[in-house]
Amino acid sequence: MGLSAPPRTLAVVGGGVVGSAIAWRAVLAGWQTMLVDDGRAASGSQVAAGMLGVVGEARIGDDDAFALTVDAASRWSGFADDLDAPDVRVARDTLFVGADRSDLAELTAVGEWCSARSVSVEPIASRELRSCAPGLGGIRRGVLASGEGAVDNREVLRALSRACAAAGVRTCRRPVGALSELDADQIVVATGAWLPALVPDAPVRIEKGEVLRLRRTPTAPAPPSVVVRARWHGRQVYVVPRPDGVVVGATQYEVSDRDDTAPRAGGVADLLRDAADLMPGLAEYRLEEVGAGFRPLTPDGLPMIGRLDARTVVAAGHGRGGILLAPLTADLVLGALADRPDERWSPVLDPGRFA
Repeated sequence: MGLSAPPRTLAVVGGGVVGSAIAWRAVLAGWQTMLVDDGRAASGSQVAAGMLGVVGEARIGDDDAFALTVDAASRWSGFADDLDAPDVRVARDTLFVGADRSDLAELTAVGEWCSARSVSVEPIASRELRSCAPGLGGIRRGVLASGEGAVDNREVLRALSRACAAAGVRTCRRPVGALSELDADQIVVATGAWLPALVPDAPVRIEKGEVLRLRRTPTAPAPPSVVVRARWHGRQVYVVPRPDGVVVGATQYEVSDRDDTAPRAGGVADLLRDAADLMPGLAEYRLEEVGAGFRPLTPDGLPMIGRLDARTVVAAGHGRGGILLAPLTADLVLGALADRPDERWSPVLDPGRFA
């Protein structure tokens, strides 16, 4: 009887939610897997709200992006079950509101576009609105997206770390200067905003954004039970519940310096003002943490997931949807590694499409 071939080796570079999900799924699929992480990709996953947004991320007319988020959201329940992390979900629905008629008109248009594509969106008036989010200030109408919830991003990272360790993923905490340094049959690059350091021609630009964590005080009103997303005088603001408070976000502006991780005072001031206008009770919360992170964006706003060459697969450019897209990305990467690319998504997300 012949000897069986040794398992193939895989190095996943980048220890954020996307890279960790890929490493965990790969070792379960039989790959001898090493997760190589210098901390930067994981730090980006730490500064997030964890929204599983379909309606919230919809861009009217962009059918590929919409279909991608719908597919990704449909995989999250099974992903959480497989991860044995039932407590990662912090909200099951999202309430969309606007500060004025112009804001609400834009939200309504997006909601109608999504409804026409079989995503559950319904307008709600004052009484129902108060039952969803009692702390809202002076808002009479909104749009409710049932089933569009959120997860605790940091709890997801912790659960993935436990799952990787239990499955046998080896973790190496070090920087990677070049892919040629890695001794593995296959490599997956999931370094997010830092992709160009390893793939120099990758067309990834970055947006920076501030995110706040507010902790509830004993006398403050309870956090909302839903995600609250608002267009507030033309700006975007969201409030996402946590067991001990809320996450408030997020500003966004382009930067070129990937070492510029310090929050900007103006962005933080805008978020605090808008959040307190949106839900006045938040003014009683403590400002627990101010963070800033990068969103890696491609020219068409869709991630790059697929083969670069015979040895290298890329999974990057997820923008603000890294957590939402992580289960789908892991499935697509495993298909690429097995030379069974997904017929629906591989042509759309092919890293070579910008050439």
